[in-house]
Amino acid sequence: MNRDTLSALKDLLLKMADDCLILGHRNSEWVGIGPMLEEDIAFASIAQDKLGHALALYTLLHQYCGEPDPDTLAFMRPATKFKCCHLVELPTQEYDVALVRHFLFDTADRIRFEMLTASTFEPLAKLAQKVKGEIVYHTMHASAFIRQLPHGTEEARCRIQTALTMLYPFALGIFEPSEYEEILQRHGIFQGERVLEQRWNQEILSVLKQAGLEIDNSARPVYGGRKGYHTDHLEPLLQEMSEVFAQDPMAEW
Repeated sequence: MNRDTLSALKDLLLKMADDCLILGHRNSEWVGIGPMLEEDIAFASIAQDKLGHALALYTLLHQYCGEPDPDTLAFMRPATKFKCCHLVELPTQEYDVALVRHFLFDTADRIRFEMLTASTFEPLAKLAQKVKGEIVYHTMHASAFIRQLPHGTEEARCRIQTALTMLYPFALGIFEPSEYEEILQRHGIFQGERVLEQRWNQEILSVLKQAGLEIDNSARPVYGGRKGYHTDHLEPLLQEMSEVFAQDPMAEW
């Protein structure tokens, strides 16, 4: 693998891993405060899966791309070195916002891993084959609630629609194109963000139509996260997340 291809692979793995790590942490913030017991448990389980996916991706970066070990990658980098999209950084708010983010992100995440099962980078293809089945349950959970809640009360419909309108531009930031798109496509590693976005749009629009919800087609994508430009919410999250590890990075647990 030449230097350009290695850089392209590293960029892809890092943004995927960072997305999973940060959203896993955000989802874990619902433990103990979910609107009902089942949702408390569901978000805890989804958070655990996300952190597991992040670990697997950081491990690939360590084994095949010459990056530091997973703990160092997760806990010792400054915010400017993270490649997560802005959507996952947004703080935990009301359940409607958490649910809509869960739906928008996990739909994209599942489609991405499905696409990666055909990757020519065999370790990533094997991981994708394993992970995609877990994320199917994430999207089933999110889609079921998105379909049902707007048909409950008018307040529920308004809140879900308001959350969707607010988050949709951030969700488009998931697909921020990188400088390595052509390399990834040429070497068969990944088909690219544009293909992913097209499939994602088709799928979410089908669910939203059933729910009676609409997206703003004039919304402009919120980019920057993939280039290291982040919201003000990421830095304090990283400080909280790494507080224990930073006290003694050499400790063994």
